[in-house]
Amino acid sequence: MPEYTPIPPASCVVVSGASRGLGLALATDALKRGARVAGFARTVTPELQALADAHPDDVHVAAVDANDSGAVAGFLRDAADRLGPLDALVNNAAVGQDSLHVHTSPERIGEIVQTNLTAPLLLTRAFLRRLTARGGRGRVVMVTSVCAQRGYAGLVAYSATKGGLDSAMRALAREMHGRVLVNSVAPGFFASEMSSVLGGEQLETITRRTPTGRLVEADDLTPIVGMLLFEDTNIHGQVLTVDGGSSI
Repeated sequence: MPEYTPIPPASCVVVSGASRGLGLALATDALKRGARVAGFARTVTPELQALADAHPDDVHVAAVDANDSGAVAGFLRDAADRLGPLDALVNNAAVGQDSLHVHTSPERIGEIVQTNLTAPLLLTRAFLRRLTARGGRGRVVMVTSVCAQRGYAGLVAYSATKGGLDSAMRALAREMHGRVLVNSVAPGFFASEMSSVLGGEQLETITRRTPTGRLVEADDLTPIVGMLLFEDTNIHGQVLTVDGGSSI
């Protein structure tokens, strides 16, 4: 049998949607674990800028629209020039939805699909092309959603994109033949800017039906993503669901 060579822990992590909430938490956690971090979002928030200012040699941030493939490619190039080779990617940027499918305009459906599925696929492609061109090995984590596994009214297009990203993750895991570990982390609903569009009553219902009795928080997810980025787990092509048991 061929000798097993583990993929090294991530040393330089790209995080999309890093300006607030989960993305900011993931960027901060990766930095605490000793990695350099390149984070982007449409707007660089004061919190993200403060992280960069506090660690000027280890953090690179910029205001980049994930849907602008040229700007994304430029960001990856600039990040590598500043921080060194990029060997891990967390696809976190996304937009939410709160409208029945029959009431969602074609333009809005297109926007959701573009931002939540097409843009992550293009970012992953650009990242992997840089990685494989230098013969590197690395890790990719897709932040998807429990919505890909269980139906929720008002989230048809959103659920489709997250399910598509999980499917793409599994196919990509096969394509990379172990040179890149590829997995998804699927959060349940958590108190974030995106889930707040569901309204307090719907979130209360979801909380009541969750066996652990609480919504997911960013601190529940950072250890799971950190494990996939930094540990030798032999987890590959899997969706790890973190939802307090609501999808049981």
